[in-house]
Amino acid sequence: MDRNVWRDANVLRWLAAYGASLIGDGIYFLSLGWTAAQTAGPAEVGLVMAVGAVPRALLMLGGGVVADRFGPRLVVISSDAVRCAVILALALLVALTSPGLWVLVLVALVFGVVDALFMPAVGALPPRIAGPGQLVRVQGLRSLAERVGHTAGPPVAGLAMGLGGPAAAFGTAAALFGLSLVLLVAVRITPLPVAPGPGPSGRPAQTPMQQLRSGIGYIRRHGLIGPLVLSGALSQLGTSAPMTLGLILVAGDRGWGPGGVGWIVGGMGVGAAASALLLTLIPRFPRAGAVQNLTLIIGSAGIGALALAPSLAVAVALAVLTGLVCGICGGLAVALIQTSTDPSYLGRVSSVMAFTAVGLAPLAYPVFGLAADLWGVTPVFLAGAGVSMAGAIVGTSAPAVRRAELAFA
Repeated sequence: MDRNVWRDANVLRWLAAYGASLIGDGIYFLSLGWTAAQTAGPAEVGLVMAVGAVPRALLMLGGGVVADRFGPRLVVISSDAVRCAVILALALLVALTSPGLWVLVLVALVFGVVDALFMPAVGALPPRIAGPGQLVRVQGLRSLAERVGHTAGPPVAGLAMGLGGPAAAFGTAAALFGLSLVLLVAVRITPLPVAPGPGPSGRPAQTPMQQLRSGIGYIRRHGLIGPLVLSGALSQLGTSAPMTLGLILVAGDRGWGPGGVGWIVGGMGVGAAASALLLTLIPRFPRAGAVQNLTLIIGSAGIGALALAPSLAVAVALAVLTGLVCGICGGLAVALIQTSTDPSYLGRVSSVMAFTAVGLAPLAYPVFGLAADLWGVTPVFLAGAGVSMAGAIVGTSAPAVRRAELAFA
């Protein structure tokens, strides 16, 4: 269990399964939009692309309860099985006929529900496939797989559609989900306690709502997990809008154009990939909690500095540095949380973390846009970096975070 993760076949099977699933996600999303554009106008295409986010945001916290009640392995395997079956059926339908818009909306809704179950469950798996001394490295590998998956998905989708149209692209996505499913079935996990049930005293099992409340209460009371989750939420709220909508507005103001946005985002990606590799290679991080706080401060400052960059070249250099620092910050935060979490709460803790990243953070987009209209993009960009910096203050003010250490094997 504590072997080097590069030589652990079990970890590598999980990593390959996760990577295949991510590439399949990217192919599905692009192919769905392309298929919708063939039969509908821009407004309808936007609806199809966005409709999956609603159940994902609404059900994400419940997905953590499901993972803790039934085990994350079963939930992840079931999710990939549903993805494979649905996309294979859609590929056949697209090959034989032109599906109506309602079919694409239904598929998007199903995927939103599946994502709400998949994301907390996959976040709860690493402690079950690797020992505490390898968790930082596993998180680094996971981040690297995410970078590769998000980068490879669109080009593979484009190649498949160029060769055989949307049906071929959906078929490729289904094949990748099938490969992920086979690999996940072969992954061995260490059994861990599930959520409380009837015990010797005859105490009744908790209802799902009670489990959800107990999970949130557990996070709130924990001296290390609570501050780190709150710190991460503030960082997501402060930086998600600046790093998407904000970059577009800054590039427009400076005359950098869409190509400039691409270079900056690419620089962030290069830095994040480098940090993922570093997390797998560095022998240990002394005073991991303090390092996590420091990197969050530096990363927040770097994001704010992007709005002040005098040239595109400087902005790209800042983006590479910021991606590197933020990647280390995120990897350490997740590893600290997972090593400190009671195993019976891992799914719910993972669901709250995922909710702040993909459910809560996008709510900042309209607020950022309105504020940028009123006061200009640069001050609002800096304000977002300040909100992220407040997350570092939360972590720094928590003694358990300042003293936190990670075991390394």
